[in-house]
Amino acid sequence: MKTCKVVSLQAAQQGTTKLNYSDGISAQTVGSERLCMKLVTIPPGGRSSAHLHEHHETAVYVLSGEGATWFGEVLKQHVTAKAGEFIYIPANMPHLTYNPSTTEPCVAVIARTDPNDQESVTEYKA
Repeated sequence: MKTCKVVSLQAAQQGTTKLNYSDGISAQTVGSERLCMKLVTIPPGGRSSAHLHEHHETAVYVLSGEGATWFGEVLKQHVTAKAGEFIYIPANMPHLTYNPSTTEPCVAVIARTDPNDQESVTEYKA
């Protein structure tokens, strides 16, 4: 039987995209079927590998600092979000996320339509 659950913040671990994630809501932690939500901390100057999430949308809410993403077929398009702003990444969109600051970390909440802790990531070669 399904029920409501509370999940405490987990210790950060490096994910498949090379960023450090603290798992929150997922198939593994609460039995979620269509949603994963986690906290990511990108250190000053840190960046993910270039990748895409097959069949899964991503929403990012920046809690502190600033996060930026190169995206598109050759990673030439660009967006930046500061604390209090959202970034939407469509399914199958190649992207590379990074922290443009050399002094402040970027902390953000990520929600994805893939319920797994280690989401469906496909490496992308631009």
